[in-house]
Amino acid sequence: MSPSPASDQAPNQTTDLLLAVSNLQVSFRGDDSLVHAVKNVSFDLAQGQTLGIVGESGSGKSATALAIMGLLGESGKITNGQVLFHPKGSHPVDLVRVSPQKMLQYRGDRMAMVFQEPMTSLNPLFTCGYQVIEAIQMHQKVSKEEAETRTIQLFNEVQLPNPEQLIERYPHELSGGQLQRVMIAMAISCNPQLIIADEPTTALDVTVQAAILQLLKEIQRSRQMSMIFITHDLGILAEIADRAIVMNQGEIVESGDTQSIFQSPKHPYTKGLIACRPQPDRQLRLLPTVSDFMELQNGVIVEKEPSDPRYLEVVPPEETAARLSELQKQEPLLSVQNLRIEFPIRSVLGLKKRYLVAVNNISFDVYPGETLGLVGESGCGKTTTGRAILGLTNSVMGSVKFEGKEISKLKGEALQNLRCDLQVVFQDPYGSLNPRMSVGDAIAEPLIVHSHQERFHRYRKAEARKERVAYLLERVGLTASAMRRYPHEFSGGQRQRICIARALALNPKLIVADEPVSALDVSVQAQVLNLLKELQAEFGLTYIFISHDLGVVKFMSDRIMVMNKGAIVELDTAEAIYTNPQQEYTQKLISAIPKALVFS
Repeated sequence: MSPSPASDQAPNQTTDLLLAVSNLQVSFRGDDSLVHAVKNVSFDLAQGQTLGIVGESGSGKSATALAIMGLLGESGKITNGQVLFHPKGSHPVDLVRVSPQKMLQYRGDRMAMVFQEPMTSLNPLFTCGYQVIEAIQMHQKVSKEEAETRTIQLFNEVQLPNPEQLIERYPHELSGGQLQRVMIAMAISCNPQLIIADEPTTALDVTVQAAILQLLKEIQRSRQMSMIFITHDLGILAEIADRAIVMNQGEIVESGDTQSIFQSPKHPYTKGLIACRPQPDRQLRLLPTVSDFMELQNGVIVEKEPSDPRYLEVVPPEETAARLSELQKQEPLLSVQNLRIEFPIRSVLGLKKRYLVAVNNISFDVYPGETLGLVGESGCGKTTTGRAILGLTNSVMGSVKFEGKEISKLKGEALQNLRCDLQVVFQDPYGSLNPRMSVGDAIAEPLIVHSHQERFHRYRKAEARKERVAYLLERVGLTASAMRRYPHEFSGGQRQRICIARALALNPKLIVADEPVSALDVSVQAQVLNLLKELQAEFGLTYIFISHDLGVVKFMSDRIMVMNKGAIVELDTAEAIYTNPQQEYTQKLISAIPKALVFS
């Protein structure tokens, strides 16, 4: 039977206590019944302490934070429990029972929140400076001039460049990392005692993520704030949290100081979360998943040993080297020479037209059966390179040869026929699927489009297409019954499996996977990565795997190509890139990876 959660005692001195959550229960109204999102959650938070909350989507971690902040909305309701807040110089107050007007005073002044997606948190119609100034004036009796001076100081504190100019810029004019810094500046503008950061780095590059984590730590330390940091990534939690609680299905399954949880996890769910995260310092044959460590028996979580020994088997470096050597004895499947892609920048006042060089004279080969990883920060050119190979972008200069034939200038029917051999899996599976098409129709569509080709003539018949779709769904871990359902009826991981099935429909030779797991929980991510490896072995696939996560890229790739500012910085075996990077930029990427969590 699974162990009970570790006790989470309050600080020794009650004067150090900032927040005490007791038996918190949160429910949301569903279509037919109540969904119990948080079940009897209890924890304490001391002054100046950082508490990490970790779990997969649906674990209740964000619902817990929203309940504390009074932001559950009309569909959510706290059905039981107490949230005692101990503001400085005042008596404790139960946030569950204060009026909405009083809660508005606490929120922003005494407590603040940084959300996952800053672009949706900021109003696109107002400048960044105006929105921070408004927050300051809402909670403090200061003039607009004083609030503006304070905003510039805050922008300096969060290390934004040229604060005096930045306050006049709109959200769409800033990068993701800069927007998150604006949100942090807004959150600390009234010097709150508690800041809640809900997945604040999920959509950011690894180097930007490291900078935001360091900034949050510095601000929390200098201002002596308490912080609740919510994430699904245990590596990030190890970087920032003093104490941690692990949530699963609305309940706390384990809690304690962060180091103890990582060094000696007690609950099988925690063990699974730690094990399924790709670790660049060792290469496993397959990534374990949470389900390999636990199962539900009569409503009780029971620990089990991973059934597949490959989950714990480390691949020796000499084996990977021998595999790559064999692959490179073949003729390249794809050969890119002097690829250059420019995008025109709109001229102003009749000035000479300028161009942005997105990809700058790069050359590389990809061999049949190989996985070439493309890694780099946003704007480095890796996605543009993938789109150029697929014929999805114009203004391509240089040569792109597939099976020895030039494809960079193909158009019309010739390009459409090439799509049979070149497929893509995008980052956002929901955006990749037509919400009005059933899953079966979405997977069958390529078979219909290409049925005029002789090799696909048999798919002119609906029955043959149905059999093919059923086979593909079952091969990616779903059932044939899924073909009658629609994309919104599936989870993110299931939708990505559907996109993979669609990409496989025409038996392609090369698949470009563009950030295919960056939006997924670590356990679901592990399942999808394992699936991609299994499919590669079964169908003889060749991958170009694009990501900013070097741990994921190393697990998937035979070789890694590091890109920066449109150029290739370094290209070598996955093992060499990680263990012996030659270039400073590659070293920076590797150093920004959250510390590896070695599971034992």
